[in-house]
Amino acid sequence: MKSNKKNSLIASSIIMILILFSPYLMYLHKSIPADLENFETIFGVIKGGHYKYAQVFIYFLLAKLSPLILLFLWFITCKHWWVHALIIPIVVYLFQMISIFNDSLKYVDEVEFIYTIPIAAIVMGLLYFIRSKISIYIQAVDLKKEMDENMKVPKQFK
Repeated sequence: MKSNKKNSLIASSIIMILILFSPYLMYLHKSIPADLENFETIFGVIKGGHYKYAQVFIYFLLAKLSPLILLFLWFITCKHWWVHALIIPIVVYLFQMISIFNDSLKYVDEVEFIYTIPIAAIVMGLLYFIRSKISIYIQAVDLKKEMDENMKVPKQFK
């Protein structure tokens, strides 16, 4: 039982930290000098590519990644029936993020709808798989809250 509480605390803490620092993710591009075409990191070199400067490329990438992370967390942790409506904006942001890497596009957010269908199918499958693995924990928390409420109110026998 202690292992489940510890795992739940760790997962909740990670989700809280991601949500807490997501607004700062949008301003990460300001830490890169504006006139660099290639930015060297510990993960490798980030090239500006079609955008010419690395700062502009990082700006566009993080502008799509930040809401995508928040929508993904919302989808995974939400227990309401309407949660499946979140798949549409998740797929749209994911497709827009992928289009940032395509240098042949003149405008980033101008894509054809037909290309989103295969990506949506793959993303929906992955999201449903992850949600099915996590939903047992969401239901357990709800059951625990309900049981705690029932235990607080003493029953009177007549």
